[in-house]
Amino acid sequence: MQGCGGHRVHRRACLLCLAAFLLLVTAAPVSAADTLRVGFQSTGTFAWVLDVIRRHGLAKRAGLDLQVTAFASPEAGKLALNSGSVDVAISDWLWVARERALGGKLLFYPYSSAVGAVMVKAGSPIKNISDLRGRVLAVAGGPLDKSWLIVRATALRRGIDLRRESTLQYGAPPLTFQKMEQGEADANLNFWNFCARLEASGFRRLLDVRDAERELGAAEPIAMIGYVFSEAFAAGHRGTIDHFLETAKAAADILATSDAEWDALRPLIKAEDESTFTALRDRTRAGMPKRSLDSEIADAGKLFKALAEIGGPELVGPSRELDPNLYYHPSVSGE
Repeated sequence: MQGCGGHRVHRRACLLCLAAFLLLVTAAPVSAADTLRVGFQSTGTFAWVLDVIRRHGLAKRAGLDLQVTAFASPEAGKLALNSGSVDVAISDWLWVARERALGGKLLFYPYSSAVGAVMVKAGSPIKNISDLRGRVLAVAGGPLDKSWLIVRATALRRGIDLRRESTLQYGAPPLTFQKMEQGEADANLNFWNFCARLEASGFRRLLDVRDAERELGAAEPIAMIGYVFSEAFAAGHRGTIDHFLETAKAAADILATSDAEWDALRPLIKAEDESTFTALRDRTRAGMPKRSLDSEIADAGKLFKALAEIGGPELVGPSRELDPNLYYHPSVSGE
């Protein structure tokens, strides 16, 4: 039979083991979330995706700490990317292609093929692009916005130089939208979500950018906007980028299948009426990329070549062919 002294020794040993265990637990490194600085346009649809990610805790589940910054215009997002104040932002494919042709090392991954249109009033005498001669055309974004370059190239193919034959007003999407509503412009080339609102207010489409893409040789809709980040950042944070793209896709899958999720987004969407809300929901879903990246790249190459042939360096930069390294290829495992 063990004496009292033996019990005390045994108890002390247990306490020492417990203390050692607690020391190991508290000293063990805690896996920190990967920080990713994400820029988004406050009036763009990516704000909806970010809201889904937040409400469902998708970033935390993927080990990501998303630090988001809102911009008032696409141009502000481009400046933020080039200055390095954000790691990733939504921007347009043609701008990235032009930047690469000029030496900028940016990468692109498809986000949406939803595109806008040139809009006019329902009763406007403007019936086709040629009627924009001598008219005021409000253009959302800047002179290098992808939709504007595509529309301009399509007009050039038809023998019309909109830059010289129309009065152009560049501005943020909400500003050009207001100019159109207030009658300060004869036509408005705007992003698809603003076009949906204009349609609900009695405006009609003069030229859909998707039709312009086909006219320039694209067989299927191209994801004209996507996630953009630098080669340098991707090289040092490949896992972070892959996990972010997986997270964004998970949010998109929720939006593609759940009408209830769209009801939760109503305060953020701020649709003027039910028909506008339905149009925004349905066009968002229709624009979600569904084809392979290789197929996407093949059509993008055709469109870029057509733009280069029509507009030359002034339109697309010094390159005549699309840089095959423009597109980012995620690893299968996300590692």
